[in-house]
Amino acid sequence: MSRIGNIPVLIPNNVFVKKQDNIIYIKGPLGKLNQKIIGDINIIINHNNIIVKRKHNDKKNRALHGLYRMLIYNMIKGVSNGFQKKLELIGVGFRANINNNKILNLNIGYSHNIMIKLPQSITLEVKMEKNKKTQIILKSYDKQLLGIVAAKIRSLRKPEPYKGKGIRYINEYVIKKPGKSAK
Repeated sequence: MSRIGNIPVLIPNNVFVKKQDNIIYIKGPLGKLNQKIIGDINIIINHNNIIVKRKHNDKKNRALHGLYRMLIYNMIKGVSNGFQKKLELIGVGFRANINNNKILNLNIGYSHNIMIKLPQSITLEVKMEKNKKTQIILKSYDKQLLGIVAAKIRSLRKPEPYKGKGIRYINEYVIKKPGKSAK
């Protein structure tokens, strides 16, 4: 029996939840999201919580039970509070700035600058302080989209294992390899 799937999801006062056919719609102060429900999963919406039940006890439905409960929980948390991911640039001359409010311009050691157009639901902030590493802060109400965009930015220059240069998440630990030893 799924322990996570059986926990009811609380609905805050400022969030509106509606189920129509096999799609659940969630609207809050930060935005609106929807999720299609597949499998034999039943969503019960009460006045202040959501209960996720499964109709059958086969392997596929047991896996989907906890998954859909967490997806609904993250959607409610996102439209009410929002999520954020922080990245930092480590390397000499690595810089980031914002062009036209939705385009991230990265100078990360290549012969050209890399420009990334961000989706509409993601807000961007770049912190550049003297004698500190440049930070890129991404905020959104959609946790899935936020994770995809942060992973795409990180994949442009992953932290290399010898000097640690690259783009990494804040508090990400990179195992450094020893270089060549002098004889």
